[in-house]
Amino acid sequence: MSDYTHLVAAAAHAAGPCPEGHEAAWQRRVHDLAVELAFTAREVDQAVKTLDESHPFTAYLEKVEIEPASRRGLLTLRPDGGAVETIRTEQEDTLRGEAMIKRARELTGRWVLVYRLNEPTAASKRHRGEFGTVRMVARLVDLGEGALAFTIARELLTADAAGDARLASQAWRDAGLPERGMIPVADLNRVRQALRERTTPH
Repeated sequence: MSDYTHLVAAAAHAAGPCPEGHEAAWQRRVHDLAVELAFTAREVDQAVKTLDESHPFTAYLEKVEIEPASRRGLLTLRPDGGAVETIRTEQEDTLRGEAMIKRARELTGRWVLVYRLNEPTAASKRHRGEFGTVRMVARLVDLGEGALAFTIARELLTADAAGDARLASQAWRDAGLPERGMIPVADLNRVRQALRERTTPH
């Protein structure tokens, strides 16, 4: 039998002193709070286990979109020195999905520590012998703006110019950005914003 003494004590503390003559109502209040705390403790335990099973890595969060078919958030990430990677959230109509999409949008244009999980696909759950997985984000930690490698920064600017490398190069030169090394994200973002304003139809 589990010992819930600590939960009951915490619930009693949260409920406050028992008013004289209202002992029964106070006890029901403590009971309800203790049950809520028990459910919260289980959810926290599950969340910690999820993080323990994840594969964290550092990446620049380039953009966040909604995948039309699944209504999941789709994060485009650029690990330092690695290939572009996409990772999904839960569906946007779920509480956790909505919260993660909001968090990712707040961190767009910044370096993040990504906790990634590989979850079985629906097909692999339905059919034995299939081992397809989908990469899901469990948590995002803000690491700041930082800097990007020259090649990655140029790729981002070219994408903002709708693939026009000449236009991107001109914007790069006009801004006086260096032609090698690491490019501060704050400096790059100013050029990206100006370029997007030039290329967006009015």
